[in-house]
Amino acid sequence: MGILADVIKRFFNLMPDNYALSAIPHPTTRMAQQANSDDQLIRLWLHSKATRTQCAYQREARLFLDFVAKPLPLVTIGDVQNYVDSLAHLAPATIARSLNAVKSMLTFGQRIGYLAFNVAAPERAPKLKNTTAERILTQMQVQRMIALEARDRNRAILLLLYGGGLRVSELCQLKWRDLQERDDKGQAAIFGKGGKTRFVLLPSSVWSELKAFIAEPDDPVFLSLKGGHLRPCQVWRIVGNAAARAGIKSKVSPHWLRHAYASHSLDRGCPLSLLQQSLGHSSAATTSRYLHAKPDDSAGLYLGL
Repeated sequence: MGILADVIKRFFNLMPDNYALSAIPHPTTRMAQQANSDDQLIRLWLHSKATRTQCAYQREARLFLDFVAKPLPLVTIGDVQNYVDSLAHLAPATIARSLNAVKSMLTFGQRIGYLAFNVAAPERAPKLKNTTAERILTQMQVQRMIALEARDRNRAILLLLYGGGLRVSELCQLKWRDLQERDDKGQAAIFGKGGKTRFVLLPSSVWSELKAFIAEPDDPVFLSLKGGHLRPCQVWRIVGNAAARAGIKSKVSPHWLRHAYASHSLDRGCPLSLLQQSLGHSSAATTSRYLHAKPDDSAGLYLGL
């Protein structure tokens, strides 16, 4: 204690006579200056997020603020709980998405010092049923979707979604510089979720369809009719129309082809670790849901029925 007291004494002796202790900025005070209003907080919170995430989170934030009708620093956990109760008529997945957006915003507000604490931290999103199995197409269904697609570009899109396991956002942002030939196959550099880049080998059948469209390195792989990169909503329409032609009654999205890629790869013996790498999953637990969606065995099979 004697040494510490001596250090403190020397520190104060070195300061000018007119130096006030209040001039030393408190960490929380300094951080609070980064946002002076709810609007500024939201802009800072969304700044580095993907475009689609920004749109979704902006909408959720506005709905929450309209409901509570007060500035965020005055919001209580009761306000958060009342907001969640007001969403009771919606699907659990929708409630979870809304609450998670609010929790993310308030967590960020606390982190930069705009909020004293995150009042939403104790609130838990509803548990969600794993519906992956409902969204896995059979190999025959995927093959029919591809075979019945008359437009070459659209068939290449279906093949790349399925043969590469790409997310729709990943497919839409591809440029030709991201693709290169590897013997009779292709290789794609995919800039994916979380700002991570992964490299995916494409089957020769997929590559042969793609290379028919090869253009300049900085050109989009898939052009919209108005020029520029194809938009996700356009890919959704292409996939939906292909599913309808194939006689599939469900509302099929581009992500269903990613599910099919994962499930069919496992069916054919793909190691889980390789699938995780190819899909760009951070956790093996995320990838393993495809194993649980289509179990190979069950206790009921041993009952002799």
